[in-house]
This record gives sequence, C-alpha cells and structure tokens, in this order.
Amino acid sequence: MANGANEAEARKAAVRGLERGLPPRQILDVTRPQAWIRLDQDVRRAVRGGALAPAHAWLVGTGGPGWRLRSRAAAEVREAPAEAGLVLALCDPDGRIREAALPYAAGRAELLPLVAVRAADWVAPVRARALELLREALPRASAEELAVTAPVLLRLSGRLRGDTGADLLDGLLRDGDAARVTALLLGCRDGAARRAALCVALDRGLYDGPGLARVAAGDHDPVVQERAASAAVAAGVPEATVPVLLGSRFGRVRAAGVTALRGAGRHAEAEPYLYDRSGRTRACARWVLRRGGTEPADLYRAACAAAEVPDRAPLGLGECGTRTVDVPLLRKLTAHRNGRVRASAVAGLRLLDAADPRRMRELLGDPEPAVVREAARALRPWAG
Repeated sequence: MANGANEAEARKAAVRGLERGLPPRQILDVTRPQAWIRLDQDVRRAVRGGALAPAHAWLVGTGGPGWRLRSRAAAEVREAPAEAGLVLALCDPDGRIREAALPYAAGRAELLPLVAVRAADWVAPVRARALELLREALPRASAEELAVTAPVLLRLSGRLRGDTGADLLDGLLRDGDAARVTALLLGCRDGAARRAALCVALDRGLYDGPGLARVAAGDHDPVVQERAASAAVAAGVPEATVPVLLGSRFGRVRAAGVTALRGAGRHAEAEPYLYDRSGRTRACARWVLRRGGTEPADLYRAACAAAEVPDRAPLGLGECGTRTVDVPLLRKLTAHRNGRVRASAVAGLRLLDAADPRRMRELLGDPEPAVVREAARALRPWAG
C-alpha cells in the first residue's frame, strides 16, 4: 500500500511540475511508455477535478465553454508555447484544445511520445492530426527519439484505436534503414520495443548466427533471449554461436547453448553444466548427456563422493536421483564443511521427499543463511 501511495503522490507531483513550467524530462522517466500514458490521464483528471486550470490560455478564441474551433487553423497562438504549457494542452480533456495544440508539437522531438498518445485519441480529428504528425516525424527521428516513442506506440496498440500508430512504426522498421532496427534492438530500454525490433530483424535477415547469439546473451528480456537464441542455434554454425550462448549470464541462454551441443555431436561438453546455477541449464545438460549415452545421476554421485564437491552437485542428484540409492549420501553432505554444499544437500533431500524433520530443525541454527533457508523450506510440510 505504501508503494501505491508513493506512486500516486509522484503522479500528482508530475502534474504540479507541469503547472510550474517544468518540462516532462524533469518530472518523469521519459523512457517509460507508461509514464507518458499516465501523465495524459493525470492531467485530464486534474483539469476535470478543478485542481488544474484548462490549458488554453495561449490559444486565441478559446476563452469560454462556448467557443468553437472551426478548423485546425482556427486557433491562433499568441506566442510560442513553452514545453510544459504545450504538454498540458495536448492532455486537456477538451478534444478541441488537444486538436488546436497538435500543430505546435510539430518539430518538437521531445514531445513525440505525447503525439503518439494522441494518435490513439478517441476524438477522430485529434487522432487524424496526430497520425499526420507521426508520418512526418518518425522517418526523421533520431535513434534516441525513436527509442522513447516506439514503446509508447506499441503499448497503445492494444487500445481500440491504437493499432494505426503501431503499424506506422512497423512499416518504418521493415522498409526503412536497417540501422534503425539495430538501434532499437540494442539501445531501447523497453522490452516490447526490442521484441518488435528483433521480429523485424529476423524477417529481414539482418543478423547472422553469431550476431543473434550476442543479442541473446546480452538482452535481459526473456522473449528476446528465447527467440534470438533459437535463431542463433538454427543458423547452423555451432562453433561460433555455442561459446557465446554458454558464456551468457542468463540461464535460459546457457540452456540453449547446452542444448545445441547435442546437434553438434559434442555431448560430453555438457558435463560442466550439470552444476550450473540455473535449473533449466542443468536439466538441458542432463538431457544432452543421456542422448550421448551417459547417465547424469552417475556423474552426480561421483561428484558428491569426491574430495571437492561442486556446490550444486547434491541438488542435481536430488533432481534426477532415487531415494533408495541417494538419500544416505545426501544426508551425509548436510554436514559438509562447505555451506553451499550443505544447502544444496538439503535442497536435494527435499526434492526426493526425504527431508528428516529432526535434522532440518537442527540446521535452522546453521551459520550459513542458505542452509537455514533451505531447511525452513523443507520443514513447510510440518508447519502445522
């Protein structure tokens, strides 16, 4: 509830900042599409609630509720509006004011995301004028401007009238300079925009296998990781793509690299990934080894009996071992000198449904926090 209250106060503060003449970049995170959409909603709510005066003071002929805007050019401007005043007018509840303000957003690249919001407006003349501005501005937008505007267009594509703006963006990416696609894929903070850019990049064949592997290994969006890694593996150059995938800090990307070892006939190279921190990667390593004729449980047992036990070997044994054979070894490892091995052994016992409540209670006093967490988790069935 505290977070919700803080967010509500921040949104009110943004509107107050506009009223004081502050530009959007000083009152909100302009790289977040939802920030622009909420700003539009908050200004409209503030005007309707009387907390903010209508934003048409700089438009001639808009002084009262009975004024009529006969055409887009019918409202003259007394002087060039400041950025904050133009933002307030573009978000005004009155569609006539929004329409009258749009021509003055032309050439104002910093307000292109708000023009994108107006491109999904429920008032047809406002929507038409905003789309006209987008058609003119998007081809000339810089990489930074596109990285801020594209997420807004994509976020609004789910609205009843928001698909046209998203179609404009898609056409720009598919028919325009390939550098725009690359810039959006590699330089935009918004995951949805990077997914759209990747889709276009794949359709246009802009990346080879190693390039796709680098995209997968470096992106933190799960969808981008999955699609780019799959495409990299499908490129059929494992000697160039697999090392990049295996070197990623993301488990699903490493898992794709491990899986690709089977297609390359390099089954044995999956063994080190039996002890990976990612459960998905460990599962893929076991699958590859089995396809190569090696039983991973035997490797886990040997690792658990070695002088130096890999941290996650007991956990892996719990994931694929058997109670009758492996429980005694895992129970012994709950007293191992290495705290991470002890925690792994407790987790393995829990997976085999062989956790002893008495021993788990003893481990609640273990000096290693990970052991305490795993022991508490193993004791949940006895919580009552």
